Amino acid sequence: MEYAVVIEKAQDGSFSAYVPDLPGCVACADSTDQVKTLIREAVALHIESLRQHGEAAPPATTATCTVGV
Repeated sequence: MEYAVVIEKAQDGSFSAYVPDLPGCVACADSTDQVKTLIREAVALHIESLRQHGEAAPPATTATCTVGV
């Protein structure tokens, strides 16, 4: 399953990432490459924790796009 991930650049130059379909699943790092690696790990751990607690992983329902202005 693939989840949409939002990556944002902070004012201090670091990056944060979150997964709208997995509340609380976040990561922070100094580069986009690092934050992508960490959020991938966070998603896997989040889903593993859900399953260990008898819960199913929620479906990926968030869609993303870009809009030119």
